[in-house]
Amino acid sequence: MSSSFLSSTAFFLLLCLGFCHVSSSSSDQGTYIVHMAKSQMPSSFDLHSNWYDSSLRSISDSAELLYTYENAIHGFSTRLTQEEADSLMTQPGVISVLPEHRYELHTTRTPLFLGLDEHTADLFPEAGSYSDVVVGVLDTGVWPESKSYSDEGFGPIPSSWKGGCEAGTNFTASLCNRKLIGARFFARGYESTMGPIDESKESRSPRDDDGHGTHTSSTAAGSVVEGASLLGYASGTARGMAPRARVAVYKVCWLGGCFSSDILAAIDKAIADNVNVLSMSLGGGMSDYYRDGVAIGAFAAMERGILVSCSAGNAGPSSFSLSNVAPWITTVGAGTLDRDFPALAILGNGKNFTGVSLFKGEALPDKLLPFIYAGNASNATNGNLCMTGTLIPEKVKGKIVMCDRGINARVQKGDVVKAAGGVGMILANTAANGEELVADAHLLPATTVGEKAGDIIRHYVTTDPNPTASISILGTVVGVKPSPVVAAFSSRGPNSITPNILKPDLIAPGVNILAAWTGAAGPTGLASDSRRVEFNIISGTSMSCPHVSGLAALLKSVHPEWSPAAIRSALMTTAYKTYKDGKPLLDIATGKPSTPFDHGAGHVSPTTATNPGLIYDLTTEDYLGFLCALNYTSPQIRSVSRRNYTCDPSKSYLVADLNYPSFAVNVDGAGAYKYTRTVTSVGGAGTYSVKVTSETTGVKISVEPAVLNFKEANEKKSYTVTFTVDSSKPSGSNSFGSIEWSDGKHVVGSPVAISWT
Repeated sequence: MSSSFLSSTAFFLLLCLGFCHVSSSSSDQGTYIVHMAKSQMPSSFDLHSNWYDSSLRSISDSAELLYTYENAIHGFSTRLTQEEADSLMTQPGVISVLPEHRYELHTTRTPLFLGLDEHTADLFPEAGSYSDVVVGVLDTGVWPESKSYSDEGFGPIPSSWKGGCEAGTNFTASLCNRKLIGARFFARGYESTMGPIDESKESRSPRDDDGHGTHTSSTAAGSVVEGASLLGYASGTARGMAPRARVAVYKVCWLGGCFSSDILAAIDKAIADNVNVLSMSLGGGMSDYYRDGVAIGAFAAMERGILVSCSAGNAGPSSFSLSNVAPWITTVGAGTLDRDFPALAILGNGKNFTGVSLFKGEALPDKLLPFIYAGNASNATNGNLCMTGTLIPEKVKGKIVMCDRGINARVQKGDVVKAAGGVGMILANTAANGEELVADAHLLPATTVGEKAGDIIRHYVTTDPNPTASISILGTVVGVKPSPVVAAFSSRGPNSITPNILKPDLIAPGVNILAAWTGAAGPTGLASDSRRVEFNIISGTSMSCPHVSGLAALLKSVHPEWSPAAIRSALMTTAYKTYKDGKPLLDIATGKPSTPFDHGAGHVSPTTATNPGLIYDLTTEDYLGFLCALNYTSPQIRSVSRRNYTCDPSKSYLVADLNYPSFAVNVDGAGAYKYTRTVTSVGGAGTYSVKVTSETTGVKISVEPAVLNFKEANEKKSYTVTFTVDSSKPSGSNSFGSIEWSDGKHVVGSPVAISWT
């Protein structure tokens, strides 16, 4: 599994490959999140918190409130036994009692790659509304001393800001400034399950001892830093997507994971603090929206005009592997940049293979060295994986060792080789990763090669009577083609919760991304890595998510009146699906063209997103209708929306009618499938004509009307798409297409995915 979370904490976190129920190991108690019907508070109580406490006392003398929530949900969290939780569910005003869940982290060439160079600065205001935009980041905290949080040139903190800077271990409130305007931490839920935080190992404060949170927040909105690099790699000027925006960090992730009660508390505070964008590079597996803390909190944020951007997950290239698929969340997959870090694997038979590496240190001797396959240097059945303690030192000393990818971290494999006396490592991808090459700052000379090269090298090292090899580190190259390609690790659709909503929404750079790093850990995150760097290069949808968060902040500064749905629409409908030569984007996992299940609407294109022509907007009422279309009960709708909402029994609610900028059609037989959409002109008067493309003749796509004539800005027009299916295909088959509206200046594109179920 590819993960951007490269620290040693990853090994614990990745055991929880999804949306994990958290139970206590030492008792039958667990943490529960209790949703209350705020309007049902008895008149005898002055404060909701008093009512919550009384409700809790009615079923337990010892239970205490961990958090009370006012914005993300109405309710509280607490520790209970299963029997107490069942009893609490019967109390007046209680909507639901849901068990705690643990989430995982989905772990500057980029601005140039996206077209955001100094010549496009006039697209975005340099001051005023731009510097008033606040990006909130839920993650592992922040390393405030990083130059990426310099407030040089920033004016006063916006008067709308209601947040604060919390002190704690190794962190004082004075570390915030006019750039880093907020820093909070949330640990009550974590500590109630895992026990007190060991402050000798991690800071009980907003300080980031891991690196992940510093990397994501500086990617979204880091200040401009000249001369940035990782050990000389990717040198240049580092800048976040929105370098003049403000940053507020909410630390919710700890050595043992990220807990939903803490995440909800952070979203609750972020809403009250008045952030404009929320970036969350974390997630779990699939769960109904009324049981998903991130989805519930994001709904409340959306209502307050806050765009919520989340990572799609690192469980690709498997189908149905997405996280964070609620339609009020912008779900971001990952693609590559046009930059690489080549390193040659040189074999004694004269063959060379290009891999990647970020190793910096003393090079290997300029000669071929003895070469051995790890599986032949171990007594363990999984010795080929170079896991701790599996290599026999006498067999690897002074040799280059070939290791296979899998189970433990890539950088740890090199550390194992080095500890056993090996002098270098050739790391080979297996079928799970194919030809995707993710670079690492290894602790010894090493290169990672693709599956095909790995198979050839493995054959050589296991059959040649005297195998030899060497490794040559070549540095940084740019202009790599084709780029972008969809990353193999990027999670894929279809959407297993709501198949008629296409996810991911789009992709953004997420492979080998340079951004700020913690001063408390080396670039590998391994305990044995004593190196300290100001910037690090890591990969994951954790990295692509904050790119979109920062770009959303830019759009918010240009169009402060736009809703979160309008901003997402602009990013999606202007995304590109082909290279400059007209050929379709590729999926590195297959080497073939990627599909909307891989890239959503396409790769983000910020310079065109500022003027999309038309937008697909959505209101809270639209999302409530969507919940009705899912046949949610009133209590389930209340859990998501914090309101007493009853679906109109005389109205027909259809998921197909949610005004989403993409189309996912689930075919369960021949017939016509109708979708309605409404577009709003944000480009002034104009006449738009539709263009439909489809891979299959078995489905006819018709759009009515085929021409939309807008006389003025903000005018709305509706259209209907009919998908007429006249042929059957095997269950699990998919076909793709697009619907594009154009007035000659703007192209407003929507992907189409048709699935036979």
